[in-house]
Amino acid sequence: MKRGRGWVPWLQYVCVRLAIMVLDMFPVDLNLRTARWFGRVWWRVLPRHRNRACEHIRKAYGDELSEAEVQRIALASMQQLVMLAVEMGQVPRLLNQGTWTRHVRLANFTEATRVLLEGQGGILLTGHYGNWELCGYLLALFGFESAAIMRPLDNAYLNDYLVAVRSRRGLRLLHKKGVIASAEEIIRSGVMLGFIADQDAGRKGLFVDFFGIPASTYKSIGLLAMATERPIIVGYCRRLSERFEYELGVQRVIHPHEWQAQDDPLRWITQEYTSQLEQIVRADPTQYLWIHRRWKSVPRRRSARHVSSGDSGSPVSRSEAVKGC
Repeated sequence: MKRGRGWVPWLQYVCVRLAIMVLDMFPVDLNLRTARWFGRVWWRVLPRHRNRACEHIRKAYGDELSEAEVQRIALASMQQLVMLAVEMGQVPRLLNQGTWTRHVRLANFTEATRVLLEGQGGILLTGHYGNWELCGYLLALFGFESAAIMRPLDNAYLNDYLVAVRSRRGLRLLHKKGVIASAEEIIRSGVMLGFIADQDAGRKGLFVDFFGIPASTYKSIGLLAMATERPIIVGYCRRLSERFEYELGVQRVIHPHEWQAQDDPLRWITQEYTSQLEQIVRADPTQYLWIHRRWKSVPRRRSARHVSSGDSGSPVSRSEAVKGC
């Protein structure tokens, strides 16, 4: 039997589809109100997730926030995740070329539009913030050729359904495993390739500051940008209210000439887009996925020999970086 198939995964899939069918019977804003209630229940009955979210907020903000603010942000963050899950089942019927303006507004899109209209490909980055699933979906809806890298769900039936929903407007989905080998060719063919760029990359990742704390980050994004010499668009999809209303915005467009002048382009690119993701989160921290273990990995201690010699970390070769992805 293939992994992720069988009667138990099938029953899980049926339950999810039934839940989506029930949700479709009600207005999305009413469903979002219900989702916030479930988020509050989650907050109360699973202290492990609640405590992790609070711990990460304290770690990021230090003494900037009172304990009451920490608790408020953590609760809202968990509610936000439930709201996202509810919305994704309803997106196909809510968003099309004739209705998207009722629910989404664009912000700071002028420079990014030029890059998109060139049709030469590029890299799209966002984080676990707002409704990150909508970013690629909307670009595909607008008619731009785009693809997103995803980690397949363990439940094969749910994975097939999710892929179908995401692909409905033309978004291509690529499995995370092994995609790096073909990513350069995909970008060169004119596709905008999207990444969730705030994932922990393990001990072999490149450590850059996120809220002033070293965070392991994948080297592949910077390496792809350097290899293809195409811009990086750092964006977000931020919730504007408790209703199904979003701002699809661009935080920063990073151009090749900017990193080509740096001594260590790979580190500069990785730190730059990570800093931009931090600014996105700071604009409204309630929408960040604080239960996500962004600082799971810690840097290895340098040997006394390296410390005494003043080694600050040399640029990583492309082959070494791909091995670490």
